[in-house]
Amino acid sequence: MREHDFLAFGAGGFRRVAYAAWGAPEAAETVVCVHGLTRNGRDFDFLAAALAGPGRRVICPDVAGRGRSDWLADPSQYAYPTYMNDMAMLLAHLDARSVDWVGTSMGGLIGLFLAIQPNTPIRRLVLNDIGAQIPQAALARIAGYVGLDRVFDSAAAALEHLKSIQSGWGALSDAQWAHMARHGLRQDSAGGWRLGHDPGILAGLGDPQEVQLWPAWQALRCPVLLLHGAQSDVLTAETVARMGESGPPLSVVSWPGIGHAPSLMDPAQIATVRDWLATTPA
Repeated sequence: MREHDFLAFGAGGFRRVAYAAWGAPEAAETVVCVHGLTRNGRDFDFLAAALAGPGRRVICPDVAGRGRSDWLADPSQYAYPTYMNDMAMLLAHLDARSVDWVGTSMGGLIGLFLAIQPNTPIRRLVLNDIGAQIPQAALARIAGYVGLDRVFDSAAAALEHLKSIQSGWGALSDAQWAHMARHGLRQDSAGGWRLGHDPGILAGLGDPQEVQLWPAWQALRCPVLLLHGAQSDVLTAETVARMGESGPPLSVVSWPGIGHAPSLMDPAQIATVRDWLATTPA
């Protein structure tokens, strides 16, 4: 794994966007993995290690305001146009003209919006627990913790909070939770511990209302693997069923006992993505 960054440009000027890269830099195939709303690219370390090889590189960016990437001076810019702009610049920086996209929640929507653009480089899309409709109640739940800039006395206390808000990920091992804490918590100048993202990202959510993305879904043409946490409140079983009735070629895998969202750290989940990429024509 190698850590890199590049300068993106948008409203407010230049900003540094960080990413982790796995596999051979000159590999013929590129997989881009983009994280959820409050997370970072290192969530994909386990998946990336399994996917990368001599013929494939895996790129895991930190979206602005998360991980090692710069925070935005204007919180209103934490929005999909900004994220799409930065990810398009990432693809240009990588000279990646054809990519497979794996996106968890927000990262999946960024991929969906890019995949319906003319001349898109996205040839296959993995949507991790995100779809064409998002209930208002789920967005309100998420908004309830995203903007809280809580300070904890210890890393252990911050980790317990992290576990409570990410409980939908399923049964992670102690080592996996430690990995999430190492890359998802930060210590402030006074010694307190906080979640690693900019609390200002809440501004991009606005007033939580039900999201309907059916026109975008029906405009999509590339093959899609839809990963579903059966207990998810973000991607409901009803939405999954309706997505199968129209839109692009769709494969669905649902995991019982998992909410929002499958961690993609579990060996069975990793194998599902790896095998789908190996067998699905681009």
